[in-house]
Amino acid sequence: MRLEDIQIRDPFVLHVPADADGPAPRTSTGRYHLFGSTDVDIWSGPATGFDTYWSDDLEHWHGPAPAFRPSPDFWSHTQYWAPEVHRYRDAFYMFATFTAEGERRGTQVLRAERPEGPYEPWSDGPLTPRAWECLDGTLHLEGDGTPYLVFCHEWKDVGDGEVQAVRLSDDLRATVGEPFLLFRASEAPWARSIPRPEFPEVYVTDGPSMHRTRDGRLTMLWSSFGDSGYAMGVATSASGDIAGPWTQADEPIWPADGGHGMIFADASGKLFLTLHTPNRTPDERARLFPLEETPDGLRLRR
Repeated sequence: MRLEDIQIRDPFVLHVPADADGPAPRTSTGRYHLFGSTDVDIWSGPATGFDTYWSDDLEHWHGPAPAFRPSPDFWSHTQYWAPEVHRYRDAFYMFATFTAEGERRGTQVLRAERPEGPYEPWSDGPLTPRAWECLDGTLHLEGDGTPYLVFCHEWKDVGDGEVQAVRLSDDLRATVGEPFLLFRASEAPWARSIPRPEFPEVYVTDGPSMHRTRDGRLTMLWSSFGDSGYAMGVATSASGDIAGPWTQADEPIWPADGGHGMIFADASGKLFLTLHTPNRTPDERARLFPLEETPDGLRLRR
């Protein structure tokens, strides 16, 4: 298959080098693994789980294979969103969004010994605050290796969507301390409010994804709505640390009908941005674009 054959939202690409070390079995090393929201209808109905696809060259893809399937007693059975997989220490960890009737949406951590899975619950339910509506958690490691969960506190609670962070335990099974605010969606000059009856103005935050540039700048991709619909911008930490302060690019890096992206490097070190577009079901597809780091920020090479 090619990417145009695969319905997927919130794409995430993990490259596992052929010479990857560690105790995890290496049957899939030297490959690119594509994860994302892969249920045919992620918005309603019972969820199947998460699938993964794999490729040796970023052009020809194989699969799908089941990366996660819930057990009958798993707490959530609907709206499985935005899985990310990070290699951390001796294993692979999936950060994914789940919800259930009577429960708040949140990000839970799952674990596997192989990048393709199968993934099993690792944290005891969501690590985002249980009283908040949250989504799209991602793993960030500070320069000293301290892990953090970066996530969105939804507009459904606060109107002006927030990006928050909380420190994680070294085993990624629990949080340490309280969440702290990084920024609000309305701080981006390009972000626009959308009509909702619950608040006078609603600003969306989606899909934070961290990227450290080669010269040491800490940046974050995140999505909201701009002048031409769903879009994706870039924020930069002035301190180079997760605490910020965070400044927003004036213009979105992807301005229309797509977003929820991330950055990865191929086997040669070349950077790519992946995102889904268009932003409508069932037509959403992952796309890959070469990416440049410039003194002025990140730039697509289309």
